[in-house]
Parts: sequence; structure tokens; C-alpha cells
Amino acid sequence: MSNDVTNPDGGAMAAPPRSGRRKLWVAAGVAGLTGVVGLAALGGLAARNDGSGSPDRLSDAQSSTQKQNVSDAGKADEGGDEGKGEEDRGGEWGGQDDRGKGKDREHKDRTKKVPCETDKLIQAIVFANENHGATLDLAKNCTYKLTRTDEYGNGLPVITQEVVLKGDHTEIVRDATAQYFRILNVGPGGHLVLKGLTVKGGQTLNRAPAQPPAEVWSRYSNSGQLTATAKAGNVATLEADTVKARGAAKPTAAAAPAAAPATGAAATDANPLVEYPEFNDGAGVLVQPGGRADIEHSEIVRNQSGGKGGGLANFGHTRLSKTTVADNTAFLYGGGIFNAGVLQVDESKIKDNQAGIGGGGVANGAAGLLSDEVDGGAFWLYKSEVVGNKTIGFGGGILDVEGDTALEYSKVTDNTAVVAGGGVAAADSQLTLKHSVVAKNSTVGVGGGLAVAFDSAATIEDSAIKDNVAGFFGAGLFVEDSTVTLRNSEVVGNRAVGPLGIGGGIFTIFDARVILSKTKVAGNFATLPPGGIFNSPSSETELDDKSAVTGNRPTNCFNVPRCFA
Repeated sequence: MSNDVTNPDGGAMAAPPRSGRRKLWVAAGVAGLTGVVGLAALGGLAARNDGSGSPDRLSDAQSSTQKQNVSDAGKADEGGDEGKGEEDRGGEWGGQDDRGKGKDREHKDRTKKVPCETDKLIQAIVFANENHGATLDLAKNCTYKLTRTDEYGNGLPVITQEVVLKGDHTEIVRDATAQYFRILNVGPGGHLVLKGLTVKGGQTLNRAPAQPPAEVWSRYSNSGQLTATAKAGNVATLEADTVKARGAAKPTAAAAPAAAPATGAAATDANPLVEYPEFNDGAGVLVQPGGRADIEHSEIVRNQSGGKGGGLANFGHTRLSKTTVADNTAFLYGGGIFNAGVLQVDESKIKDNQAGIGGGGVANGAAGLLSDEVDGGAFWLYKSEVVGNKTIGFGGGILDVEGDTALEYSKVTDNTAVVAGGGVAAADSQLTLKHSVVAKNSTVGVGGGLAVAFDSAATIEDSAIKDNVAGFFGAGLFVEDSTVTLRNSEVVGNRAVGPLGIGGGIFTIFDARVILSKTKVAGNFATLPPGGIFNSPSSETELDDKSAVTGNRPTNCFNVPRCFA
């Protein structure tokens, strides 16, 4: 059996061409990655059975151990299966040889019990890929310890069929002394289902960033210039001095290099853009474009990515249900999860993850830094918690870059970002919060609860933004060059605590628009007035007659019609 990574026709899998759609943000001067890795370098499809009996086959029999803690360097089989051949292995699949007449029967009838032996797990996945998928019942209370990797950085064979891995207090773990590799990779056409499993210890290599997080965020927001102006003591002319410092009216999409003229249908923006992963994305689980994953009642913990997606990097279609993603790290974006596909998270917890640049808990998209900018996909969070995540950049809990993010009946609490958006940061995005809470998040910079910038649109309904902290502006909500609508909501108890803190509740700048309907802004604090809402001269804040701005310190409002200071 060969370890080749190929497409179904036996040829090497090549990366499809990227769309030429113009990006809104260009990272001038940023050192890019060379030799972008295609799907073949990500693992492509799983090994195929060529019947050659090659010495590099994955069915090496190893020494035994009594404990339910095994690795691919050794197996826990006391009886010894060294003499089993291909014909004997076929009998393990429901007593029939699935290479023959059973090959085409329904996947649900194809169940195999996998003993607590790592090599047996590898064999079972390879066999499932070659025989139209299977359900693999893994051993209870077993730790499958991975010590080896293929040449593309995968600890287990790439999933190319519908493969169900069912466990009961079962772990799949990269051995701490092994070389760096991810645990699971779902290729195009593959469908991975995880139930009752822990995926732990995956690790991919780091690459040094070319720019600090504050410089990355500055491509989306003037908050850095605003802060510098405030530090210089020009609070009264904050917006005008910042514009002067920039040498332009304000940053907009038009400031980016113009797109090349269209020369036909192929040159239009109507073509869908499919994003592709880098070699080091997704240390725990990577889902490639065209791949699917359903992860239920499981844990993705203590994985470390040198790129994006410490626990999970999704470029396909993934659902997490009743699952915990915790204590993962990403060197760039998405400490817990990175998404550029379709992602649904329900009744789950994303906690205590960390990212270097942005999206400590979840990053839906990424700014161009070491590689091309990656547009966010569609991300829906339902009845879930994003808690205790951190980043030195922006979006401590959640970051959205050119994506679509919706939170319903969810909580974003106790997250931290140094630059902006302690709870949530959005840039050129669609953001929706319904029946949700953004609370007790913090940032040294702007937007302790939420930072919404660069022509984003956010709708906040029946939700609360409360008890967040910022060092500078907008402890509850920071809005720049974007539109935010709040309905039946509250912005309360937020604090801009730095020596130049302004707008404890809401801070707007650069043609921002905030619409408050049946919304309360109360009990917020700032070091400098106002404590409630700061509305810049170029911006617009609208209050309906059922909204209230009250009890903020030292004052309620600046430049807000129908609001008593």
C-alpha cells in the first residue's frame, strides 16, 4: 500500500487558480510567502491501495502494551495480528470482504470496531477511504498516540470519504516528542464525523510576522492615529487632527489600488472566491475546500498552529455541536477556530484560546500579513459561549474580516485584545447580534466590547453590551466609517478608564452612523467627557423617543441631538 497523495485519477493534486477579485486592503511592504502550497501539499487525498506491498505501508505491527494508551510506534494487541493479511482484514468489516460484493452497500452498515492500537486506527481510515467510507468505533478510555507524520504534515490519513470516528472518553493525541504535524485533515469530497473524541496536541510550524498587530489593524481603522492625537492633547479637534495626520479626507475602499479594468466575464467580481489554506493552518483539524466536518460531543484542546486556526481551520463546511474548543493557540489568526468557509457552532464553548494577530477565540477571515488576505466566510454562533480568549491584536473573542457573522442567544465574555475589539472586532463585515451578551471584555485600545470599522454594517437586537473596559475610546462600542443599529438593547456599565478615555458607552468617528431604537445607554464612565456617547462632527447618532441616555459620567453626550449632556 502506497503513501502517495494523489487525486482519484492517480495524478498529483494541483491547487486551483485563485480569483482575481480586487481586495480592499493591500499590505504594502509586507513580506509575502513564496511557493504557496496547493492542495497536494496539504495532503490532498488519502493514500491509495496499489497492492504493491511497499515497505512504507501504514500497517506496521509493533510491540504490545497492557494500558489503553497507545501510539503508532507500538500497539496494545496481546494476541498479535502480525500474520493477518488483506483477506483477514476484510473479515473485520461485519464478517464480509468489502472489497467484493459488500463494497457498494450503504455506509451506515459498514461499522468496524478499532482496538486501542494506533496503527489499527490508521489502517482503518485508509481502508475506509478505499471502500466508500465507514463508521469506526474507537476503543473506550483509549489514547491513540501519534508519533509519525506523512510528508505533508498530517498525523492521520487525509479523510476522502464519509468517515465516522466514534469514541467514549477517547483521545487522539500527537506525542509531545514527535515532530510537528496536525492531527486530522479532511480533503475535498471527504466528510469527517467526530463523536465523543478529544483531539489534542497537534502542532504546526511558526513563521515570524512581518508587522506588529497594531500596524495590521491600522489598515482597517484610524484608531491608531486617533490615539496618537489624543495623547498629543488635541482631544477637542480629535477628528480634524487625525485627518490632517493622514493627509487625506478619510480612509475608504477607494484608497486601495484601483482594480484592473474588466476585459470580459472572467474579469468581473461575480466569480465566487474560494479561499485555500496554507501548509501550517489547522493544527487540530483542517477542513479543506470541498470537505465537510461534523463534530459533536467532543473536545479540541491544546493544539498550536504556526499560521491560522489553532484548534480548527475550516475552508469547507463545518458544524460544531455540544463541543469545547479550548486552550489552543494560533501564531496569526483564530486561536480556537479560523473560518473561511461555512461554520456553524451551537451549544458549544470556545474558551481560553490565544492568537497573535487577531481572533483569539474565532477569526472569520484574516488580514494579509505573511500571505494573501483571506476573506471571512459565513459564521453562525448559536446558544454558545466565547469566553476568556486573548490576542495582542484585535478581536479578543471574535474577529470578522470581510465575512458574515451572526450571534444568537450567545455570550462573548471576559475576552481581551490589546489593540481593538476586546470582545468583537469587525472590518468590512456584516455582523448580527440577537439575544446575546457582550460583557466584561477589555482592550488597551478602542472598543472594549465591540470595534466596528471600515464600512461594516452591524445590527444588534435584544442584546446587552455591558461592563466592558477600554483604555481609550468606546469602551462599550467603537464605530468608525460604519453603520450600527441597536434595537431593544442596552449599553450599560462600560468604562473608558485611560487618562484620555472618551465615550464610555459609544464612540463614533469618520462618517459613522449609529441608530438607537428602544435602547438604553446608561451608567457608563469615561475619564474625559462624555461618559455616554461621543459623536464626531462627521458622524450621525440617532435616538428615537423610546431610547434613553442617562446616568453616564462625567456627562451623557457630545454632539448627539435630543440628548441632554
